[in-house]
Amino acid sequence: MSQAPAATAATTALPAHRGSGSTADLVFEHACRAAGVLVLVLLGAIIVSLFIGGWQAFARFGAGFVTSVEWDPVQEVFGAGVSIYGTVLTAVLALLIAVPVAFGIAFYLTELAPEWLRRPVGTAIELLAAVPSIIYGMWGFFVIAPLMADPVQPFIIDTIGELPVVGALFQGPPFGTGLATAALILAIMVLPFIAAVMRDVFLTVPPVYKESAYGLGCTTWEVMKGVVLPYTRASVVGGIMLGLGRALGETMAVTFVIGNANRISTSLFGPGNTIASLVALEFGESELGSLKLSALLALGFILFVISFIVLATSRFLLRSRLKA
Repeated sequence: MSQAPAATAATTALPAHRGSGSTADLVFEHACRAAGVLVLVLLGAIIVSLFIGGWQAFARFGAGFVTSVEWDPVQEVFGAGVSIYGTVLTAVLALLIAVPVAFGIAFYLTELAPEWLRRPVGTAIELLAAVPSIIYGMWGFFVIAPLMADPVQPFIIDTIGELPVVGALFQGPPFGTGLATAALILAIMVLPFIAAVMRDVFLTVPPVYKESAYGLGCTTWEVMKGVVLPYTRASVVGGIMLGLGRALGETMAVTFVIGNANRISTSLFGPGNTIASLVALEFGESELGSLKLSALLALGFILFVISFIVLATSRFLLRSRLKA
C-alpha cells in the first residue's frame, strides 16, 4: 500500500522533467541554427564588403580588369590577369606534387607500416600542419631557393629544357625563386592536410571489406584500388579540396619565393605573383578610398570567386561519379 503513493508521485513528476528537457532541447536547437546562420551571414558579409570595396576598380576597368596583365600604380592602371594566372598555376602544380605523395604516406601508414611506427610518423605529419606559413617562407627562401638555383634548375634546364615541346616550360635563368619554387613550397604546406585526411578516412573502411578481398586473393594494392578508394572517394576528394583551398589563399610563404614580378612567364622558373602575395605586398601602401585599394579589394573578391568555382566543380564531379 505504501508503494502506490510513491509510484503515483514519480509518475506525476515525469511531465515536469520532460518539460525542462524539451526547453533545453529547444534552446540547443535554436543555438545550433543560429550558429549555422551566422556562418552564412559572415560569408555573405565578406563577399558583399569585398565587392563594394572593389566596385570602383570594376567600374573603372570593367571586365578587362580580370584579363589585363598591367599593374602600374603610378599610372593607376590595374589588372588581375598576372595574379590570377600565378594563383591558379601554383595551386595546380602544388596539388600535382602533393596528392601522390600524400596518398603514398596514407597508404603506407594504414596498410604497410608496422604498428610501432604508425603513430610517430602520423604525429610528424600532423606537426607539419602546425608550422606557421612564414616559417615555410623563410625556409624556402634561405634553403630551397638556393638549392633550386644550383643544382636543380640548371640540371633541368640542360636536360628537360632542351626538349622540343615541353622544354619551354623549363627554360630561363636559374634564379632559384619563381613559380616552380612557390609551387614546391605550397606542396609541402598542403601535404600534411591531405595526408592526414586520407589516413583517417582509410582507417574508416570496415575491416571485413578488406578481409573479404584478401580472402579472394587480392593483393594489397588491389584492395586499396578496388575497396578502400571507392569506399572513401568522397572524403578523399574533400581532403584534396581542403589542400587546394590552402594553396589558393596562401600568402607569406609564396611571397618569399615567387619573385613578385607583375608579368606572365612561359617558364615555370620565371617570377610571378599570386592574388594573396600581391595584396600582402601592396596593401600597406594603399590609401583609403584610392583606386589602388579598390583594385586590391577586387582581387580579394576574385579569389573568393575562384575558390567557389573550384569547390562547386569538385562537388559536381563527385556527385556525377556517385550517381554513376
